[in-house]
Amino acid sequence: MTRAQLVGIIIGFSIVAALTMLRASDPAPLKLARDATFDEYQRLSPRPFEDMPVHVVDIDETSLLEFGQWPWPRDRLATLVDRLAAMGASVIAFDMLFAEPDRLSPRNVVRDVPGIEPSLVEKLPDNDEIFARSFVGRPVVLGFGLSNQGNYRPPVKAGFAFTGESPINAPPHFTAAAPLRPQLEAAASGIGHINLNPGASSAVVRTVPLLLTDGEQFYPNLAMEALRVAQGASTYLLAGAPEAPDIITSIKNGDFVVPVTKAGELWLYVSPDNAKRYVSARDVLAEGGASPETAATLEGSIVFVGTSAAALQDTRTTALGQNVPGVSLHAQTIEQILSGRFLSRPDWADGLEILAVAVLGVLLVTLTIFVSPAIALVCGLLITAFALVASWLAFLYGGLLFDPLAPIVTGTITHFAATSFRFLVTDRQRREIRRAFGQYLSPSLLYRIEHTRNALRLGGDERELTVMFVDVRNFTEISERLSPTAVVSFLNTLLDALSRHVTDNEGTLDKFIGDSIMAFWNAPIDVADHRGKAVRAALAMRETLAHLNANNAFGFGAQKIGIGVGIHTGLACVGNMGAESRFNYSAVGDAVNVAARIESSCKHLAFDILVSEAAAQSLDDRFAMLDAGAVELKGKSRRTRIYAVVGDDKIARSTAFSELQAAHLQLVRALNSHSHNNRKAIHAAKVKASGMTEGLQEFYSRISRRHDHYLTQPGEPAPEKTGDSVQGPIHSD
Repeated sequence: MTRAQLVGIIIGFSIVAALTMLRASDPAPLKLARDATFDEYQRLSPRPFEDMPVHVVDIDETSLLEFGQWPWPRDRLATLVDRLAAMGASVIAFDMLFAEPDRLSPRNVVRDVPGIEPSLVEKLPDNDEIFARSFVGRPVVLGFGLSNQGNYRPPVKAGFAFTGESPINAPPHFTAAAPLRPQLEAAASGIGHINLNPGASSAVVRTVPLLLTDGEQFYPNLAMEALRVAQGASTYLLAGAPEAPDIITSIKNGDFVVPVTKAGELWLYVSPDNAKRYVSARDVLAEGGASPETAATLEGSIVFVGTSAAALQDTRTTALGQNVPGVSLHAQTIEQILSGRFLSRPDWADGLEILAVAVLGVLLVTLTIFVSPAIALVCGLLITAFALVASWLAFLYGGLLFDPLAPIVTGTITHFAATSFRFLVTDRQRREIRRAFGQYLSPSLLYRIEHTRNALRLGGDERELTVMFVDVRNFTEISERLSPTAVVSFLNTLLDALSRHVTDNEGTLDKFIGDSIMAFWNAPIDVADHRGKAVRAALAMRETLAHLNANNAFGFGAQKIGIGVGIHTGLACVGNMGAESRFNYSAVGDAVNVAARIESSCKHLAFDILVSEAAAQSLDDRFAMLDAGAVELKGKSRRTRIYAVVGDDKIARSTAFSELQAAHLQLVRALNSHSHNNRKAIHAAKVKASGMTEGLQEFYSRISRRHDHYLTQPGEPAPEKTGDSVQGPIHSD
């Protein structure tokens, strides 16, 4: 692990730790995002509406137009109770408060009229008493609301039992309620609170507290009381966690077990608002009685009496984004219990999500720093997709609520931070390498350098290289008859076409020297079969040059451009060379000089691709090569064996080349034996070379003038210099 990677890991893990602690603290923005995700799940797959024995008698706009503004006199509400009881409603639950005396009661209307005897006032009807009498023998449930004043608490009509210790402090607390009229609370079969989301910071109703507590007593909500009274049950059974006394896991109400949050709240799984849920109060109170259809609808139903009139402002927002009457959510609570379709967020969900944040963060930091930001991104996207799919399937098939956003957001932040650090610090050396070597290395070789630790040792490294020199034949003559601009254009066209074969074969372009190219293989990193790749590059150059000449790419007409290629394998020192402020990656040494001298030999031997014996090792079975003799190279005290490269493995396996090899061997023997049949052997070789590689004819035409190349073996001292010996500067024409 490098120092930069260690620093990256420390910074990355610190960010992961901070994000994990942030998720553990669960601030309001995270809760809001989580709730919005669960809302979206419900919108994608809401609870389907089912026609159940749960209805709302709605004091709607038409009812107010028919019977006058709200509040109605309570004797009319008594009539409503009578009508509903006659229709066979199993429960009549009022989602409204009866805290004040009925101001429309005759007794209250005349009480303050001057001159009326108090005894007469007491003989007048009281609507609250009429309303209370309508409760007698009937399953009527009243609602109570919370208050910030006083200490009134309504009577509890049901008993509570629990497994283990009492979870009295688990539900939401309240200190006081708005008082109910004494005669009404005494006559009611049940009393429940009507607050849907007390203390909630959001207007969206997502959970409903089925219980409230004052620290001494439990108080059920209106829906639970309506369900209890409908079943004739007398007691709620609260199940808790033995190891945590202030947690409620479920509430048993008669025959129904309701899973709840640890605070005794029900996650609402709402269905879209539907007109079949409602019956207008006008239809129930219609003169002459309700219609048979209305009676049939309400028979046996749990009936909630409430209002949808806009002026009465009893509307709530559901997870589906709909604004609905508050009373409909009490009805939906019972619908959900009857259907058995519950939502739950397990107590261990927070722990799982916190663990997911930590594990995902550590994984992404590790992958980004040590492997690749791209791979880390792919893994992050796969994990994100898995989290989303798993969360959605858990909701769809199990009603479980798991938050996919926390690990996703954490993963995004972590990946961005780790990638930024790597780009700014860890990858700085890699970018420097790419800038330095991108001009003369193939992309594949550059990639290997970037991803191989200690692959590059700058400043000088002795290693075996295969060195190539390429030179244009007769360049001086060509440049003399061209303008400087035309010379540059010619060189750009030629050198660009030839040099790409170096990088295509994993070679390193060292430099361009006028009309020459210097390249080498097996540096800065090891290249397998570097000898063979150098020879393949040379053959590709020959083919490219033939194509350029055939298509008159240089505009020289019938004049053909020729090149000479010299290749040698040996030890050289390779690295950054020059001044600190300006340097080049290059190679120096005897191997470089020998390759340059071999390239110069191409002109004298009349052949375009020559390789040294060291470079030809292990290549004779893959390339068609001919022994070109042991030549004298300038600066070398002993001759060097070189070979002419005729073609690739296809030519090497051909019958024509086998015959040429045999003729060439006869020629060499004739030259070594000073035979008088030299001309005959040369002619035979030229015949066999006919139709093969261009240049072989001239190669054999000149062989009589340089037959001494075959007389001296490599390693022997060179004979006295002759006019035909191979000498001259490195880059002669």
